[in-house]
Amino acid sequence: MFSDSHRQILDQANLNFSADQLARVTELLANQALINAAGDEDLIAALEVANALYRAGAPIVSDADYDFVYLNELKRRQPEHPLLHEVEPEPVFAGKTVDLPVVMLSTDKAYSREDIERWAARIEKAAADIGEDFRALTFKVTPKLDGYAAYDDGQLLYTRGDGRKGQDITRVFERGLQVAGQGARGLGAGEIVVGRRYFDENLAQHFDNPRNFQASVIKEKELEEHALKAIADHAAVFFPFALLPHWSGPWSELIADFEAIVQDIWHKVDYDVDGVILEITDEPLKQYLGATRHHHRWQIAYKENLATANVKVVSVTPQTSRSGRITPVAELEPTRLSGALLSRATAHHYKMVVDKGIGPGALIRLARSGEVIPKIEEVLEPAEPEVPAHCPSCGHELIWDNDYLICPNNLACPAQISNSMEHFFRVLKNNDGFGAATIKKLYEYGIRRVDEIYALSAEQFESMGFGPKQSQNLVEQLSRSRSEAVEDWRFLAAFGVFRMGLGNCERLLAHYQLDQIFGLSEADIVAIEGFAEKTAAVISEGFANIKDLYEKLTGLGFNLQASQRKGDSSAHPLSGKTLVFTGTLHSGSRDDLAKQAKAKGAKVGSSVSAKTDYLVAGDNVGANKTAAARDKGVTVIDEAEFLQLLNGDVE
Repeated sequence: MFSDSHRQILDQANLNFSADQLARVTELLANQALINAAGDEDLIAALEVANALYRAGAPIVSDADYDFVYLNELKRRQPEHPLLHEVEPEPVFAGKTVDLPVVMLSTDKAYSREDIERWAARIEKAAADIGEDFRALTFKVTPKLDGYAAYDDGQLLYTRGDGRKGQDITRVFERGLQVAGQGARGLGAGEIVVGRRYFDENLAQHFDNPRNFQASVIKEKELEEHALKAIADHAAVFFPFALLPHWSGPWSELIADFEAIVQDIWHKVDYDVDGVILEITDEPLKQYLGATRHHHRWQIAYKENLATANVKVVSVTPQTSRSGRITPVAELEPTRLSGALLSRATAHHYKMVVDKGIGPGALIRLARSGEVIPKIEEVLEPAEPEVPAHCPSCGHELIWDNDYLICPNNLACPAQISNSMEHFFRVLKNNDGFGAATIKKLYEYGIRRVDEIYALSAEQFESMGFGPKQSQNLVEQLSRSRSEAVEDWRFLAAFGVFRMGLGNCERLLAHYQLDQIFGLSEADIVAIEGFAEKTAAVISEGFANIKDLYEKLTGLGFNLQASQRKGDSSAHPLSGKTLVFTGTLHSGSRDDLAKQAKAKGAKVGSSVSAKTDYLVAGDNVGANKTAAARDKGVTVIDEAEFLQLLNGDVE
């Protein structure tokens, strides 16, 4: 099933599988009927292989099968897996790996008018939060190009990579590639695309599909004559999103003529298009909405819905995700929908199960749109729900957290162990190489704790199937993660204690030293602003669970920076003030300047509100943003004024 070129792509993507596992992946990708019996590791490997080949221009399964069959199954089993919530990684081509000028994320998806209306409702609520008039907002609709994502800053052209780091592929412009419509360089994000008609008439006999051609343009190898001709004919171009044809107007006009606008924009260009992009253009609101690790909240892709069916629920099975959430999976009477035989659908969370009556015998309306998993659109005939009291993986008592049932036993629950190890390295952020694929392989060889990973030698990594160079690099990265300075609150957050994310860890360690947390009572925790009484007991239990691992890891000599302030900083001009940074800063990164401000007792926010004291405006900040801040009573200062405040130099 895999050609030599396929294997080369997998090597570039650092997907090194044993011969046995590669054989299982081959079988799984060739025969969808085997997916139910496949192990988690093989399913994830199959997705990683399919994604790498697709993004390198050599797809081995169709988009529909990837979404509906394989991603569907992963979402059912592990709804919090990074493949579902982070930017899908691209294979590494020849070229220097560099930081992207801006973060390039994926796009959230919607498959019905109702999904779009719910997105707009979230936009409206956010607008109200910052005092903006939703009715005056401008919405923009553009075609969703199905090409090869890249970013042009005017000097370099970058691949999207993992959304934060990509490769320098400026060579494609040196080969003669032009910006669409004779546009200028430096217009930011866009896609390398080839005209549909041109491809069919001139390239189809040389390339399996347009994506295969687009990937070939990027690679280091010298291009063949027909590819160079496509570039010379301007049939293949870099199309910046800023130059795409678009519709713009207020929400009232968009929703009133939604179907016509979508159809018109969908067919505006002679390139492969797989939907339309809807977004708002208001910069302060975009900044306020922000993004997840996967997508911007101010933007959404619309794809057409396909089909529904009325189906009986046979049973509801609880499954523990790697984040500890218990996902209810509705087992259904087998139903064929949009070409696939479906027997399961997620119910998202147990509050939905309870509120809607999703139990054995319930009749539901099932939709298989463009989504990665069949969706329960409506419960037509409710039934008595069954709610578990204990984790199906480890037997620990479950707790409610808003809509979700949670297993808080994160360090001893088998379903959560791999995620706990991956989470540690991901949050620490001072290492490379310990992503999902590496952790998966270590798990297969019996590694169950982070301290066991730090004890591995290069020889042991090699014995587990890693290459000699990769093994040595992993050992060096483990050493790096111990020697590079890391904030104590980030180190604590890496242990994944329930309800102890980065913000809560930083808040707690502003009051107590790191090694004091194991002696804190529930009352001590509740006394700190931002900690609720109902979670204090769970946090205390979580600290007790990590104590042994914490002591083993700190014994390895991590370079931890204490965040508890020394002495009294209450007299400092920044003490108790809330700051927001924006624009281009020159005296340090935003993270560095935020750390310095926090050391003086300041709070640092991500968006301006009426509670913000200072907006620190660097270069390239629009007048609308600073005016909006002043309207809220916020003092706008430049970088030099901030540094004066930081140094206590005030008149």
